[in-house]
Amino acid sequence: MRLLALSSLLIGTAVSTMTFANSNEPLNYNIANVQAEATRQVSNDEMHAVLYIEKSNKQPTELSTQITQLMNQAIALGKKYPQVKVETGSQSTYPVYDNDNQKLKEWRGRAEVQIESKDFKSASQLISELQQTFQTQSINFTVSDDQRKKVENELIVEVSKNFQQRAQMLSQAWNKSSYDLVNVNINTNSSYPQPMMMRANSAKFASADMAPPQDMAAGESKITVSANGSIQFK
Repeated sequence: MRLLALSSLLIGTAVSTMTFANSNEPLNYNIANVQAEATRQVSNDEMHAVLYIEKSNKQPTELSTQITQLMNQAIALGKKYPQVKVETGSQSTYPVYDNDNQKLKEWRGRAEVQIESKDFKSASQLISELQQTFQTQSINFTVSDDQRKKVENELIVEVSKNFQQRAQMLSQAWNKSSYDLVNVNINTNSSYPQPMMMRANSAKFASADMAPPQDMAAGESKITVSANGSIQFK
């Protein structure tokens, strides 16, 4: 009798342990994946431009002095426009060889000026003045960081509601009373227009005849916030 009772106790312990282990396993049934999206077209409120100079000289020291003087003039000119942020960009100097690629012909240098501003009129005027000695590489428009963050925060609320609506609709379609949220990921994405490229020979003007400021059409950018996650039907 004692042997039988001990066997029964061991069997009961094993069953209890198995039941406890199963209760801690993740529930992976009645799971559905849900996706939602919220998009808005936003007017670009920030302008970015890159202008550059290229000079050649047989003496690298003279070339460096020439480029430095022109860059200093550009920075000084930019101070006339406090609404415009002007910074020096990349700068390089490299040797140029003759056709046989054996004899040094000259030295060539290139330097960039980067412009950023929310005041399109002032930025356009500054670019027009700089084009007397500089060439325009590109101009593009974006949504400023402050504006983008503001819109993204609004879209996060909107996409969360869209996610919940889809989850509820899916539950009803499957004849379920409600659902529990398992997980959700929120992602942001911005789509900007391509920068406006300008040909060097059409962007450079004689110093005696400054080009008039160009009217800028900033356009719009698309800001999208998406949500994807899983729900479990009840």
